[in-house]
Amino acid sequence: MENKLFKRTKKIIIELLALLIGIIYLLPIYVIVVNSFKNRAQMYDNVLSLPKKLDFQFYKIAMEKMNFSNAFINSAIIAAISITLIVILSSMTAWMLVRTKHIISKIVFFLFIATMLIPFQSIMMPLMQFMGSISRNTIFPMINTRFGLVYMYIGFGASMAVFLFHGFVKGIPASLEEAATIDGCNKWKIFWKIIFPILKPTTVTVIILDLRWIWNDFLLPSLALSSKSLRTIPLSTFYFFGEFTIEWNLAIAGLVMTVIPVIVFYIFAQKYIIQGVTAGAVK
Repeated sequence: MENKLFKRTKKIIIELLALLIGIIYLLPIYVIVVNSFKNRAQMYDNVLSLPKKLDFQFYKIAMEKMNFSNAFINSAIIAAISITLIVILSSMTAWMLVRTKHIISKIVFFLFIATMLIPFQSIMMPLMQFMGSISRNTIFPMINTRFGLVYMYIGFGASMAVFLFHGFVKGIPASLEEAATIDGCNKWKIFWKIIFPILKPTTVTVIILDLRWIWNDFLLPSLALSSKSLRTIPLSTFYFFGEFTIEWNLAIAGLVMTVIPVIVFYIFAQKYIIQGVTAGAVK
């Protein structure tokens, strides 16, 4: 009887702790959402209180000041092209590194892993100087263009993607490729018809992780983009924070609109995240 009571009490305590952790985790989201419907006076009066009414005027004003449609298109184009190329190039690279049994393949893979340890802040200024030099001395515009920003995102995103794909490819039997080769498939067909479909869990994982990173990234676009017409959503939201005043209600409304697309995509694809990350890290 005592053992049964102890187990029941332990279960209740664990559930209460889980509930408390969940509330703490969701509290910032609650604060952002409820304050996006308040004016400044209501925000300063009580940050945690519910709004007196659901007034969407701050969203309308924020959309106009941010030029939200243009910023959304910029972010969508940059994220879509960057993620597509990261997935294609990294999956191909990981597959070839796994299947090529040579010391050079191992060295290249460990170089990819090593680059994951380099903080972006330590190379951002040399990077901008180098990209500026390319823009001045070649026909490729690397600064203040979507092309240049996409190029840099591919470079920074490839390491983690190769790491995840590499671990998953190691779990795919080579006999599948040998059978396809006997049937007359070349390397190109083997990858696209056999290997890439099997990589679906890791592919979705890479897409989610990179979408969250690229969509919310502020530092790299702030360094690479200067034209107002090229601003991404994080850059547009930043301009609510002036030197002397901060339009908190408009900024919060802009932040809510910024995170909604990522949350929606995450909800539909979340079942692949743990499966993909585990496969890439353990196999």
